[in-house]
Parts: sequence; C-alpha cells; structure tokens
Amino acid sequence: MKRVLRHLVPMAALWLAATASAQQIKPGLWENTSQMGGAMGAPMAQMQQQMASMPPAQRKQMEAMLAQQGIRMDAQGVTSKVCITKEMAERAELPSQSEGDCKSTLAPRTGNTMKFSFVCTKPPSTGEGVYTFASAEAYTSDMKIISTAQGQPQTSTIKGSARWLSTDCGAVKPFAPPKK
Repeated sequence: MKRVLRHLVPMAALWLAATASAQQIKPGLWENTSQMGGAMGAPMAQMQQQMASMPPAQRKQMEAMLAQQGIRMDAQGVTSKVCITKEMAERAELPSQSEGDCKSTLAPRTGNTMKFSFVCTKPPSTGEGVYTFASAEAYTSDMKIISTAQGQPQTSTIKGSARWLSTDCGAVKPFAPPKK
C-alpha cells in the first residue's frame, strides 16, 4: 500500500506540472481524478480492496489520513486536490511534487493538445503523455510511465481529468513550482 501511495502524489503532481506552458489557467483549488492501469493498476485495485475490507473505524482512519494529503480513493480512481496560486497561474507554473527529482519537457501546444515527457530519479522513472484542454478550467490526460521494480521494467498508465473548483484553496497548500 505504501508503495502505491509513494507513487500517487508524485505522479499526480507531474500530471499537473507538465501543463506549465499550455495555457493560462485559473488560480485556486483544482481536483484531479486519475485511473491507473498496467503495473500500478493491480496494486491500486488491491489497495482499494484492502480498504473496503477494513473494519469501519480503521477504514475511516485511513481515509482521514489520505484526506489530509488531499487524496481520496473510490471506484472512479484516485482523486487529489492541488492549489495553484495567482502568481503560479500568471507565470503559467503549475504544482510539482515536493519529493524526488523530476524534470519535464514540453512540446509546443498544437490546437488544444500538448505532448510532454519526464525523467525522475526518485522514484526512478520516465514517461510521456498528452493533455487535451477543454478550457482554462478543465483538461484530460493520458500518460505512460516506465519504472523499475526489483530490477524488472514496469509500464503503468494513468488516464485522468482535472477541473478547477474555486478561487479558495482552503487548507490545501501549493506545491513548489516544477523543475524545467
């Protein structure tokens, strides 16, 4: 379970970070929903099954712990919340993970799509994907990630959507700007 969680926040943050040059986005609270497949799909399904079989008090405690990190898991996938400050939006910077070492490369936007790639050293992984923008308040993504576990290469996929929620981030703190 910890292995999957260790990858969730960085991947969700990378998902947002790769859109940095795409278009002016609205500052405030954003919600990202991701469905994982491939190497991360089975552990995610197992973790959801484990949570479902927990005694109600233990499950509530686990859900509260995840909620403190802005994460919710359900049948639709993993939902996380991130805060984008006014300054970040003005500079077209989106949040990135606070742990690890990742660098992203963006291709020029073509119409309403943009391709990206990234390389991370913690956890060691590479990936690529495409974003499709509906507006400054919504977009979808499709990402492929290659990592290594126990010396074996693993491929994971993340399909997601993001939507702007409000100008007020509440208790959700902004991430550090992405590395380029």
